[in-house]
Amino acid sequence: MWLRLRQIALVAEVLAPVEAELIDVLGIKVCYRDPGVGHFGLENALFPIGNQLLEVVAPIEENTAGGRYLTRRGGDGGYMVITQCDDHAPRRARVEELGIRIVGQFAGDEFRNMQLHPKDTGGSFFEIDEQIGPEAHDPDGPWEPAGKNWQAARSLERVTGIAAAEVQCSDPMKTANRWAEIAQLNLHDEGGTPTLILDNASVRFVPSNDGRPEGLGGIDVATSDKATILAVAEARGVVTGVDQVYLCGMRVNLL
Repeated sequence: MWLRLRQIALVAEVLAPVEAELIDVLGIKVCYRDPGVGHFGLENALFPIGNQLLEVVAPIEENTAGGRYLTRRGGDGGYMVITQCDDHAPRRARVEELGIRIVGQFAGDEFRNMQLHPKDTGGSFFEIDEQIGPEAHDPDGPWEPAGKNWQAARSLERVTGIAAAEVQCSDPMKTANRWAEIAQLNLHDEGGTPTLILDNASVRFVPSNDGRPEGLGGIDVATSDKATILAVAEARGVVTGVDQVYLCGMRVNLL
């Protein structure tokens, strides 16, 4: 069984300015806006980065799960690590075996998903999904949350993929071990940082040392034009380190 990093979700208090900044700095384009998230009092935008997706959701009603998460984490930031698997049934069985609560789930003819309760996983929302049907498991294949033709909006001029997610935790080793149990993968030690190696990316677990609580704190992005990204980010005042920019409350490390 394989497990890929397919989508990263961010949450913002207001969508439009974050969307504009992502487009300006990373050179990416909106491929889809899912009307279905309106049921949860949210609006969203999805952007292809290589054959993965970056999503931003924002509340448009009071008392939404996204709004409560914004309050809990103190503003815009990372929301979900969303993975793609090749066989959902054993993944679901594993979650049930471990006694992990599921806070959101869907099982249709072409797509199945489950969002795991962050209090049971630690760190962040961890989601495991499967696309079903022709070419469903191809890296560039269909992905229902991104609409029917997400590939048409792909731009590779500045960014080409999401190489890693960085989950900050109060106890990185404990959280890493929990995710490894769920993913049924061995942990790797990457310079003292416990890390899960997925089929196409990695998830590393680091201490919460930025004054914010547990959550998805950063991503690593493969670039094809790092200089332009940094120049635009500098003009916006969002360069936060060597080869790092800060977008939607997230550390974005440029590879």
